[in-house]
Amino acid sequence: VQLQASGGGLVQAGGSLRLSCAASGRTFSNYAMGWFRQAPGKEREFVAGIRRRGDNTYYADSMKGRFTISRDNAKNTVFLQMNSLKPEDTAIYYCAAAGGLGIATMAPLYDYWGQGTQVTVSS
Repeated sequence: VQLQASGGGLVQAGGSLRLSCAASGRTFSNYAMGWFRQAPGKEREFVAGIRRRGDNTYYADSMKGRFTISRDNAKNTVFLQMNSLKPEDTAIYYCAAAGGLGIATMAPLYDYWGQGTQVTVSS
């Protein structure tokens, strides 16, 4: 699976961004999808995940209520709607695909990764 993330940018605190991740190469609906992020000097961390059919989602605690993950299997795309952004959300955001049935929160369990998109939140 080839993954192409987009939608990052510069936004003020309290603002919103919507990230997209377009997949190609294999059957998109066979993969659970996840979003991760990595800030400078920090480890990559799980943000949100969604099952193959989009019937279940899971979020890291700090993102609950602010971020929403969704997918459109007909368009081979997964989205991350980010609201009420904070300066600490500044990071490179990566989408990833995992071949398992559930939602994985650990990066090594994902098989394919996109190139990342930069999100910068100013105070």
